[in-house]
Amino acid sequence: MATGVKPPAWFWIVALLLVAWDAIGVYFCVDQIQHGAMSAMWEHTPYHLAFYAALPIWYNWCYAVATFGGLLGGLALLLKERRAVILFWISLVAVVIQFGYIFAMTDMVAHQGAAKTVPFPIFIALVAAFAIWFSSMAARKGWIGQR
Repeated sequence: MATGVKPPAWFWIVALLLVAWDAIGVYFCVDQIQHGAMSAMWEHTPYHLAFYAALPIWYNWCYAVATFGGLLGGLALLLKERRAVILFWISLVAVVIQFGYIFAMTDMVAHQGAAKTVPFPIFIALVAAFAIWFSSMAARKGWIGQR
């Protein structure tokens, strides 16, 4: 493995995009924790308000781990630290737990339909998986984790 290999310019662009994506996630997470259902749900129907109120307390903690883990992973990537890989893994696991609960333990899909409920969580999981792949590739190439 090469040591101290300078990453290409596009590495920094991708890393900055990941940080921006995860910063947006952190913003929405903090907003949801601070303001509750009125912030969490795009629709403020009685169903959505009751749905949010019925979520277990750990759900917001899982959301925080997913978003802050991703943001810390992105920042570690910018700092060329190998720990970005594990932070992105932690984020993905939290994403899977968070949305797995929604899909398996609630009636959200039955109530709103899969076409409305499933695409964005899949996109979020794909971005998290991409972050793992990208940071792992950067580590293999010696772009991160070397001093």
